[in-house]
Amino acid sequence: MLGSTHGTLTTDSRRARAIACGEPSGPVVHGHPARLGDLDVSGRPLHADVPDLDRFFRPRSVAVIGASDAEGRPHTGITRQLADWAERVGARLYPVHPSRPSVFGTPCSPSVADLPEQVDLAVVLVGDPLPVVEELAEAKARFAVVFASGFAETGPEGEAAQRRLAAAVERSGMRLLGPNTNLNAFERFRDDLQGPAIALITQSGHQGRPVFALQEIGIRLSHWAPTGNEADLETADFLSYFAEQPEVGAIACYLEGLKDGRSFLLAADRAARRGVPVVAVKVGRTETGARTAASHTGKLTGADAVVDAALRQYGVIRVDGLDELQDTAALLARARPPRADGVVVYSISGGTGAHVADLATEAGLRLPVLSEARQAELHQWIPEYLSVANPVDNGGHPVGDWRGRKIIDAILDDPEVGVLVCPITGPFPPLSDRLVRDLVEAAEQTDKLVCVVWGSPVGTEPAYREVLLGSSRVATFRTVGNCLTAVRAHLGHHRFRTGYRSPFDDAPRTPSPSYRKAQALMRPGEQLSEHAAKQLLRAYGIRVPREQLVTSAAAAVRAAGLVGYPVVMKASGARIAHKTDLGLVKIGLTSASQVRDAYRELTDIARYEDVPLDGVLVCQMVEQGVEMVVGITHDDLFGPTVTVGLGGVLVEVLRDTAVGVPPFGEEQARDMLAGLRGRPLLDGVRGRPPADLDALVEVVLRVQRMALELGDQLAELDINPLMVLPQGQGAVALDALAVCGR
Repeated sequence: MLGSTHGTLTTDSRRARAIACGEPSGPVVHGHPARLGDLDVSGRPLHADVPDLDRFFRPRSVAVIGASDAEGRPHTGITRQLADWAERVGARLYPVHPSRPSVFGTPCSPSVADLPEQVDLAVVLVGDPLPVVEELAEAKARFAVVFASGFAETGPEGEAAQRRLAAAVERSGMRLLGPNTNLNAFERFRDDLQGPAIALITQSGHQGRPVFALQEIGIRLSHWAPTGNEADLETADFLSYFAEQPEVGAIACYLEGLKDGRSFLLAADRAARRGVPVVAVKVGRTETGARTAASHTGKLTGADAVVDAALRQYGVIRVDGLDELQDTAALLARARPPRADGVVVYSISGGTGAHVADLATEAGLRLPVLSEARQAELHQWIPEYLSVANPVDNGGHPVGDWRGRKIIDAILDDPEVGVLVCPITGPFPPLSDRLVRDLVEAAEQTDKLVCVVWGSPVGTEPAYREVLLGSSRVATFRTVGNCLTAVRAHLGHHRFRTGYRSPFDDAPRTPSPSYRKAQALMRPGEQLSEHAAKQLLRAYGIRVPREQLVTSAAAAVRAAGLVGYPVVMKASGARIAHKTDLGLVKIGLTSASQVRDAYRELTDIARYEDVPLDGVLVCQMVEQGVEMVVGITHDDLFGPTVTVGLGGVLVEVLRDTAVGVPPFGEEQARDMLAGLRGRPLLDGVRGRPPADLDALVEVVLRVQRMALELGDQLAELDINPLMVLPQGQGAVALDALAVCGR
């Protein structure tokens, strides 16, 4: 089996069936009734809805419900911060408290109903927010923020309370941030910094602090969305909105889980279409991390392999640490598109250069060997006994005089070089100071990326604090690892951006004729026999062997003659999952007598094991090829997913598989195959011919179509093995298991 099954009937699957029957499905896209062209074959939107959050981040009026100025009260500090923020953004502030005439000198309204105007933003500080949210809805407030905890993150009772809160918001048309959120959206952002900014989305306010602190070293931030439990507004809403803001150069995310996988993919697609890089820490790689995240925000973390695949398909750059999130987002926000993908390591020490070059190569970066002409040019200023092929070792002394700048300019002038990485392992004035100035001045005059790793643990040196951090053109890092991670992400993002075509553009809008054929084969809640499962594959144009289903030994002999010897015989029944384990497969049969004996043996075993049969399959024997597995499983977040990998017995031993989240196109299917450890088998090894890769890709795309059209009606599909024949000969599904949804 490829994975577990989930048989629940979702809204999406009901829409798919309504569309298939020609009934109206009723969803809304961008606030308007959706046309059929706005929906995929499953009835799901094909475009991200972009909420108008301008009045959230820059409201004209703000109400604080539960405002306080009493010393020692927890709400007092919050009220003061909100008052300061409202003044900065030019908003009118209205404190609300039933027993206070004023708060910090501003007159109080006793209730929401007494507010002097319809407010853009209401911040709810009371412990039981539901009655207040209902009052705000009645008062036509545009946005509300609920800070209170004790909702979905606490268990079933909290989940029920959060559902009631979400329902009240949905009825009203008001948008809500929270619950279980904080004040991060109302932080003081520096307004003296220039250049593209980072927009920040976090489900834990504390985890965003390192990115917010980037302002202290001159990197601009424009927004911070602390989404909390996401009863209404979710990560996808802010991702879509930030991707549209002209000042945003990159979006940094700390994600514990996702409210809705499809919404997130649509938002990531919007960012990808606009070329806005998205960098994310996504917790849940381990069972412990997933469990802790669920207790924190009440979110589904999702199967990590599926999450990883989904992020990769839409160009979301996944990093592991908050330090990597800082450095990668900062580089992507500020760096210009690369002119070339070649990386040169330049250092004053051969040991440093060799070490960093090793790490860069291991990180997947390309370190081109500089041409002989370029090396000869560099040897004008660098001693002949030092290597300048890449890495470039200058020996130290040239950086202290006029030669240092000449070397840097010569490296940057090479057409194969797009990135210069200079590790400075520690301060050594005056040489390090001169080197830093030369690097900054060269960066100002080139359109190529200059990266400096300042290795000093002190970080107070003027060369670092004033010169490097004072430059908007040099990307400065404190560790080599973070530098190489960021450079790899930068080059990868622009490769992705150049070739990006949205999978949603090609997603099927209407069911195919195959869908209607498949309907007659589905048996809700049941596993199909191999024979029926192969009929399902045939309906979608996936090739299966020549075979016949027989119910007598004599019929088996006749079938073998028609199919052609040698043959394979297999018991076929809806309750058989692992035929080989039960001895219900016979291979390499070459005569009528062997076929008769095999039929009797298979039916005897089935009776002994109490396994009901619909017959015995007499199949063409296909031997030469690469055994692969292709299948469908369902993920709680993303719905149907497609898996491809090495098949046969290897699928359970090596677990070498890749996952795709529909919809995806041919290029994404090929990328899935490229990521397999066993990928070289398809190219031919030890004299074997290359396999028909195009046919394998076609099967993956046809299985994807099946997943999109059948939705929850097909809980699981396992084609194993799919025999990929030599190039030009196609692929044949030798065995298949299908489980229908309820």
